[in-house]
This record gives sequence, structure tokens and C-alpha cells, in this order.
Amino acid sequence: MSLLPWQTTYWQRIDQLISDNKLPHALLLAGHKGVGKRAFAEHLAKRLLCNDPRGSEPCGQCKTCELIQHETHPDLLHLSPEEAGKVIKVDQVRETIDRLHGTAQQGGYRVLIIDPAEEMNISAANALLKTLEEPGNNTLIILVVHQLGQVMPTIRSRCQRVEFALPDADLAIDWLSEKLKLPPEKAKGYLGLAQGAPLTAYDWKSGGAIDLRANFLGGLADLLRARVSPVALAEKYQKEDLRLPLIWWQSLLGDIVRIQMAQDEQPRINLDMRKMVDSVAKQANASRVLKLYESVQVELNAIQRHLNPNKQLLLEKLFFDWKELSIK
Repeated sequence: MSLLPWQTTYWQRIDQLISDNKLPHALLLAGHKGVGKRAFAEHLAKRLLCNDPRGSEPCGQCKTCELIQHETHPDLLHLSPEEAGKVIKVDQVRETIDRLHGTAQQGGYRVLIIDPAEEMNISAANALLKTLEEPGNNTLIILVVHQLGQVMPTIRSRCQRVEFALPDADLAIDWLSEKLKLPPEKAKGYLGLAQGAPLTAYDWKSGGAIDLRANFLGGLADLLRARVSPVALAEKYQKEDLRLPLIWWQSLLGDIVRIQMAQDEQPRINLDMRKMVDSVAKQANASRVLKLYESVQVELNAIQRHLNPNKQLLLEKLFFDWKELSIK
């Protein structure tokens, strides 16, 4: 995994710690999802495990580099939820810690990458605490965190934090344009939808989520035009993972709020939905729009915290409130 163009400064900081033999036993990489924290963690692991590093970079050719490339290096461990949208369980942590405490099979570092670390439940996080306090020699634990507030303070206090900001827009657009083989203007549009997170934009476009977004926002437009009922639309999406649809919906409502407050003349993010945004901004009561924005945020938080709300009822309530925005 290579460093991304906007990560040079972060890497220089970590490389200096390695050179000074001051690398901590635990790093917490925090920041927006989609800025490349996992890629950074993988690159650091490769650098530490490499048998023949070239300056501050792994050689990419030695035995350990080849093992990492093929995901078979015995001293590089990963810990993630067993299924998307689930938590990291205590049994997973205990099993991984047992492996981490063993002797390094390649005679060097042992590295554990936990991603995303905020998905550890309380029991799992507590099981990790003792290892964070006494990880052993030549051991590095890297926690990749998208939502720092969901990580226990006792975990945060035992790690050295590296804060990843959103990258410079021009760098991100150039990278995205090259990766997706798109004109810069198109790449800029996708980056805007992802609110400046280039890897999120890349995943959405290459993975088909952009089409899901178009369908979902199209359903919202149909609700306003009375072409579909809130109940019927809720049935369509009640079996889906609602995190992305709610993120997109909140983004849309945010554009409406900013226009109503006379901060913007046009959508800041959802430029492709300008007609609907403008229409709702002109017709809807501003306090009702803001209330719906907050309601979507509450439901999104509940889903991200794995509270398992009834999706059908959740969507019906939100869709009815959305539909009523067009009624003066």
C-alpha cells in the first residue's frame, strides 16, 4: 500500500520518530473517513517489517514485502468487524492479542492494525487495554478511527494521536481524476459529494454507490410530487444499510438550510440536485427543515452505534416529515 499524495507531512513526522527510535507502542490515526488512514497504517507496517528499507521507504522487493503484498505476513495482524456494519467482538480481540503476544516469526516488529477501532464494543475495548499498557518490545498497535468520540477515553489516553485533515482539494482532484479516468471537473463533483474525502468519492463511484444515491434522492423527489407514498418508499429501503442514504439525505438538507439562511445562493454539495434543493428551500418552513435535519442526524447516530432501530418505522416517519415540507 503506497502513501497518498497528501500524506507526506504525516509520514515525515512518523519517519522522524522511527529514526530517533521514539516510535510509540500505539498510534491512533484519527480523522474523516476516506482520507487514507488505513493506507497510511499499511504503509507504516510495511516500512517497519521490511528487511531492506530504502531510506524512509520499504523496498517492496524483499521477502517480508512480498509476504505483505500477498497478505500472508505472520507478524502483520488485522482486526476488523467480521461483517460490515457489525462490531468488533471481545473474542476477536482476545484471539488476536494471543497471536500478538507470541514471538515475531520474522524476528522483527509485530504490527496490529485495528480498523475501525471505534467499532470495538465495551468488552472488546477493555480486553485491549492491558495490551496497550504493556504491548511488549517491537510491537506497534495502530488504531484507525473515523469517529473519535466513540472511542473510550482510556483507549485514547494510551495512544499517540495523529490527526488527518481533509486533503488539499487540488491534490485530491488530481488523484481522483487519474484513478477514475475522469476529467477534473467530474472528479471535483464527486469529491464535493463526498465532502472532500477522496477515497470515499472513489469508492462511491467505482462501487456503484453513486447510482444508489441517485435512486434514493429520486425517491425523495417522487415523495414531494406524490408519485410514491412514504410507506411504499420505506418498504423499498427497509432491508438496506441506511448509513449512506441518511448521510446523503442530511447533506441535501444541509444545502437547503444554508440557502434558507441566505448563506448560499446554490447548493454547496448537491449541485446535481439544485432544482429540488431550490424548490424545497423556497417552499418549506425553515424550522421544519432544520428539525428534519436533526431527526436524520439522530437516526444516523443510532445506526452507527448499532442500536438497531426498526428501519421501516424509522423511514416512514422521516419520509412523512419530508413529504410535509412541500405543504405550507
